[in-house]
Amino acid sequence: MSEIEIHASAFDSPVAQALIRAALADLGRRYGGSGDETPVDAAEFVPPHGAFLVAHLDGEPVGCGGWRSHDDDTAELKRMFTAPAARGRGVARAVLAAVERSARDHGRKRIILECGDRQPEAIAMYTSAGYESIPNFGFYADEPGCLSFGRVL
Repeated sequence: MSEIEIHASAFDSPVAQALIRAALADLGRRYGGSGDETPVDAAEFVPPHGAFLVAHLDGEPVGCGGWRSHDDDTAELKRMFTAPAARGRGVARAVLAAVERSARDHGRKRIILECGDRQPEAIAMYTSAGYESIPNFGFYADEPGCLSFGRVL
């Protein structure tokens, strides 16, 4: 089995942007439209107020995820994605753990996320990683099918 390598990356780097475009295309197939209209600024993912990480498998970028500050104690998970060819190999769990570690290292005590009800594999991963349902927040808070989760770091 190949080793997953995870490195910090600028949110607006070409590699990160290619993965984010793939993530949005996947969401677009599930939900229609552009996939996610949530306002996101690359500056939100710069330490100490956020971070963006890219996972590599056999030297190829195959996944990503990041966090941005929601408030002084809370990080918001954003743009989690694993390329279809790399799914089932632990990439998403490794990225999630690395994002949580980064947020905790930058003083965050809790992490939250929103996702949709058409992402059963993501929902299963988050709940198995200890995330619990929380009141909806964010851009899609009032949309049908919006699910929000959180956990203490």
